[in-house]
Amino acid sequence: MADETLTLTLDSGGDVVIKLRSDLAPGHVERITQLAKDGFYDGVVFHRVIPGFMAQGGDPTGTGMGGSQLPDLKAEFSREPHVRGICSMARSSNPNSANSQFFICFDDATFLDGQYTVWGEVTSGMEHVDALPKGEPPRTPGKIVSATIS
Repeated sequence: MADETLTLTLDSGGDVVIKLRSDLAPGHVERITQLAKDGFYDGVVFHRVIPGFMAQGGDPTGTGMGGSQLPDLKAEFSREPHVRGICSMARSSNPNSANSQFFICFDDATFLDGQYTVWGEVTSGMEHVDALPKGEPPRTPGKIVSATIS
């Protein structure tokens, strides 16, 4: 399980390979693995893409207000810094409200450290994240074609 990866195939041009960090957030990695295997993320858009900050997706409604039918997760905060390529969970103001939404950092966002659960890091394909249409929401949002665990 230590070497599992999540591959997001994006319509912006290719595969984003993410090393899953169960050492940092075992509950969150388990959830993302389950959702990916269930096909939950297939066809889901990146509804919030802010240049120099992050790309957020994982909401089936595409609004930033939705999630999976599964219960929210308890926070698993770590000392892992939010830097380029880090994958972390989105949540509401309640620290224990992460569900299915996540974001990928474009740049250093260390002001998020210790407040959001880091669950992975991009090992290849970051250029495809960079290529996502920008906006809150983007006029034509970029989409996850498929999400697979290997």
